[in-house]
Amino acid sequence: MNDDIKRFIVVILLSFFAGLITGMYLFCLSLGLFAFICWQYQQYKNILIWLKKRNESYGPEQTGMVDDICREVDSIKKRHNIREKKLGLYLKQFQNATNALPDAIVVLGEHGEIDWANKKAEEYLGIIWPKDASMRISNLVRKNELDNFLNGSNTHVQLGFELKSPVNSQVQLEIRISPYGEIQNLLVARDISNIVKTNQMRKDFIANASHELRTPLTVISGYLESFVDDTLCPQEWLPYIRQMRSQTSRMQSLIEDLLTLSSLEANQGKAEKDIVQVPIIISNIVKEAITLSGLSMHEINAEIDDKLFIYGHQNQLYSAFSNIIFNAVRYTPEKTEISISWSADEYGAHLIVADNGNGFEKEHIPRLTERFYRIDKGRSRERGGTGLGLAIVKHVMVRHDADLRIKSEPGKGSEFSCHFPVQRIMMNDISKEQILVG
Repeated sequence: MNDDIKRFIVVILLSFFAGLITGMYLFCLSLGLFAFICWQYQQYKNILIWLKKRNESYGPEQTGMVDDICREVDSIKKRHNIREKKLGLYLKQFQNATNALPDAIVVLGEHGEIDWANKKAEEYLGIIWPKDASMRISNLVRKNELDNFLNGSNTHVQLGFELKSPVNSQVQLEIRISPYGEIQNLLVARDISNIVKTNQMRKDFIANASHELRTPLTVISGYLESFVDDTLCPQEWLPYIRQMRSQTSRMQSLIEDLLTLSSLEANQGKAEKDIVQVPIIISNIVKEAITLSGLSMHEINAEIDDKLFIYGHQNQLYSAFSNIIFNAVRYTPEKTEISISWSADEYGAHLIVADNGNGFEKEHIPRLTERFYRIDKGRSRERGGTGLGLAIVKHVMVRHDADLRIKSEPGKGSEFSCHFPVQRIMMNDISKEQILVG
């Protein structure tokens, strides 16, 4: 039987016997119950005082329910202390791990305030934890892309942007921001100074080497051409000279493509807003494609909206469009059909070049815009390709806010398409608003 019940029964019995002696049963019973309630209240008050002290001393010593409550509280406190120690250990391990990372990590609150930062954040961004706690990061790191993200006007900044370190201008950082938890964001700043320097050295080397090779190749090509046209040149030399001219021409094309790529990489901004008469460009490229086809006799069909112009850079667009169309001529079998379409709809302007040739596996598509990537290396060299055409197309599309999309299936041909946004369209006799409403 519970000790509290035993006490209650004892109080009732004592009150009853007191009532027998005095003859006041109700008064003695009421007095006994009141005394028991007061004693029980004092016990619970002692528990409350003990809990408020929040110390490690044991609770009031009393058998019964009070003792059970104190024991349960002690058990909860012990479990809490064990859990607190584990969480403290995990937190320390997390902090040690993040401090050991080579990247700066900053946890941002809902409004861009700094909730936490590791040691690298001080070295890269000048953020000192916990000194800068609750400060808005935009007050410490001033960058338009960061402000746009915090203002909600740029949802693609998590793809990354670059900036110089506000602490050390010699350090180039790549900033990435991604959602973290329900309302927080995680900012990661990585030192890419060596990568930037290496890329710049590569670009400079390619540009300088291409410029240096252009002049001697032009001289060699001129001498070879004069040999072919010279009646005194021995006939048995002509096949070798023609072969040398062919390879020289291929090297010149390669150098021109490398110089084009270098120029595009050196100017990473958006293309100019000049009005480009795309129908004329495509018509001229189609004529050149027919000449390039020659004995292969490809059936080239073109549907061109002659009133559809766009804002951009004429030479760059010519280079991109010619690469796509000439590739269709070079790499499709004889007498196959090549269709070219230039049109607009509510989504923008579209150049689509499709053929019914051999096609290729989908696994090649992600790598086609890499430099010198070839599906069939032997056939590509035989057809005179440089392996840089689609890399040029990709750079031109980025500069014109456009997308390059590739579809292909073995035995069913390929489709290469360039998609320009509505903002780039300039119709000769139709307003852009009419295109937007379809």
